[in-house]
Parts: sequence; C-alpha cells; structure tokens
Amino acid sequence: MTPRLDFRILGSLEVWYGGERLALGGRKQRALLAILLLNPNEVVSADRLIDALWGASPPETAATALHGYVSQLRKLLEPQRQARASPSVLVTEEPGYVLRTEPDQIDVERFMILLASARNALAAGDALAAERSLRDALALWRGAPLADLENE
Repeated sequence: MTPRLDFRILGSLEVWYGGERLALGGRKQRALLAILLLNPNEVVSADRLIDALWGASPPETAATALHGYVSQLRKLLEPQRQARASPSVLVTEEPGYVLRTEPDQIDVERFMILLASARNALAAGDALAAERSLRDALALWRGAPLADLENE
C-alpha cells in the first residue's frame, strides 16, 4: 500500500508523506506547488505557471527551469515511483500540468467537507455533530493560508 500524501496550505505550505513532513525545495518550487494546490485536478498551463513564477519578464530558460521544478516535485511527491514509470500525482497534460489529488488530501478541501457536514448536521437538528465538525474544521487552520510564501 502506498503511504498517504497530504498537503497543507492553511498556514505554511507543508507536504506530508506517510506521516512524515517532506522537505520542500526553494521558493520557486514551493510557489509552483502552491499554484497547483490552488487548482487541484485542473490543468494549469505552462504559460500561466511561468507567468506566476517569473512575472512579465521571464528568463529565456523559464520553460526549462519549470520542467526542472516539476521533475523535482515529482521525485518528492512520489518517492516510490520507478524511474521509467509514469507519474500519477503531478502529471503532464497539455498545455501544462495537473496535480491529481483526492478531496481529503488537501487541508482546505477537508475544511470545506467538514463545513458542509456541520451545515447538514445543523439542518438535521444535530447541534453536537455540527459542533464536532466545526471544531475539526477549525483545527486544520495553522495560520494565514500559504503564510510562508507571503514574504518571499
């Protein structure tokens, strides 16, 4: 069984694999991951990623550098993947890349699921279940979303 991969953005950006926190790379790699996490299961074009990472004046090597950051992230996110095996988490899909996740792998998605559960519990008249869901949802918050990327 493959260890669980969890992403946290409600606070500083963190990735956990099998219960252990992974060491993320530099600012651009973390920014790339953040962009993909904010658009889970959606293709984000290479042009959009380059614009987000370098702004209006990207270097001539931006596409090559982006490919390098993606490659590094793939190794980080799928450490058990064989060298020639196709990636299943960070996938190339024209015209860019898609981060394949389940709804409960990203803390903000879990937050939304718990919030919906609380609303449903309240609608059903179960205040205790609503309180538990809200308490669990609030426990996911560790600070301002992507707080460590703000000052970079």
